[in-house]
Amino acid sequence: MFNAVKDAFKIEDLRRRIFYTIAMLALVRLGSVMPNPLLRADLVDSIFSQESSAMQLFNIMSGNAFQNMNLFALGIVPYINASIIMSLLAIAIPALEEIQKDGESGRKKIAQYTRWLTVVLALIQAFAITFSLRSGLISQVGRVWAMIVSILAFTAGSAFIMWIGENITENGIGNGISLIIFANILSRVPAMITALFSYNLPWWKLLLLVLAFVIIVAFTVMLSLAERRVPIQYAKRMQGRKQYGGNSTNLPIRVNMAGVIPIIFAVSLISFPSIITSFFTSNPTGWWGKALNWISTSHPFGAALYALLIIAFTFFYAQIQFNPVEVADNMKKSGGFVPGIRPGRPTADYLKRITKYITFIGAIGLAILATIPVLMQRFFGIANLSIGGSSLLIVVGVALETMKQIESQLVLRHHKGFLNR
Repeated sequence: MFNAVKDAFKIEDLRRRIFYTIAMLALVRLGSVMPNPLLRADLVDSIFSQESSAMQLFNIMSGNAFQNMNLFALGIVPYINASIIMSLLAIAIPALEEIQKDGESGRKKIAQYTRWLTVVLALIQAFAITFSLRSGLISQVGRVWAMIVSILAFTAGSAFIMWIGENITENGIGNGISLIIFANILSRVPAMITALFSYNLPWWKLLLLVLAFVIIVAFTVMLSLAERRVPIQYAKRMQGRKQYGGNSTNLPIRVNMAGVIPIIFAVSLISFPSIITSFFTSNPTGWWGKALNWISTSHPFGAALYALLIIAFTFFYAQIQFNPVEVADNMKKSGGFVPGIRPGRPTADYLKRITKYITFIGAIGLAILATIPVLMQRFFGIANLSIGGSSLLIVVGVALETMKQIESQLVLRHHKGFLNR
């Protein structure tokens, strides 16, 4: 592995890309600790100290900037939401679907629409945050003026992070958006370790916690890499004097096709009532206060609802990612077939049946990973666990994907990669 790292830095282009990525990520971390000068930090901290465990994911993805309401408080979440919305609209609107299929020019148009939608969503979220925290604005410059400047600052921060992410993807190594989330999550590790030692846990509980962490990491890696390989045989055909086809391959179907998207969907939905309520009061009472407590992930009912939403969204997003009918048609056109299954509709039904079982396994795995922090907090008596299963899923997925990209670059230049096969 160390030889692979040395080889990576020997290649000028790869070395430049790695240093560029590190510099851009350092810029993200710098903006994540720059405070908003128009918000009282003590009031903001007192409000977000009582955030639900579901909202922890948003704070982790922003590298603690969300809790402190720093300039990069919105993080990359508006861009992620915009990308998801554009993916759904491309399926629902035929005109967008045609643009998406129009090669490189279509991809650029969709990317431009996503950028504009990101700015719109960032403006809406910035207004909602600023309005809910209006009592903490510094009024010496005027309440209305302070709100306008705060909204523009949050929106500009989100747009700037989007620009950094796209430039890392183009000029750096790996996926820029994923690497930004990766760096923000890892930035919480020192604070998490310090907080764990402050609880003065018994040695056996600390040992159990480390063991649980190792098991969770292993389970996350397995869930990220697991796939079902469907064998595919291509028929032989003669074209002139040459014979084509006749080879066999496989169709990999990932167990976790949806990635961490279902968790983000579930977090957004389950946190929506609390966010709307915070616009009017910070301490809801009566039946509505009890209802908000029930749907909180710290409550058993809320944790179960959270897991069910993740399972439902996993099935929903997996259907968007993998279309068995389209895959079966493409296989039939290229002369491929699954051994023992007739091409066309029977193949589509076979792939649909396999996908349903695989998606169910992936959905259960995601639900387990997402609810692990809630269970660990109850068992170990630790509040606001910084890094849970969903965060580990992001970290492991991004690390594996980035390693694969560096590996491909090394193999392309006749160097040994990280994984010696």
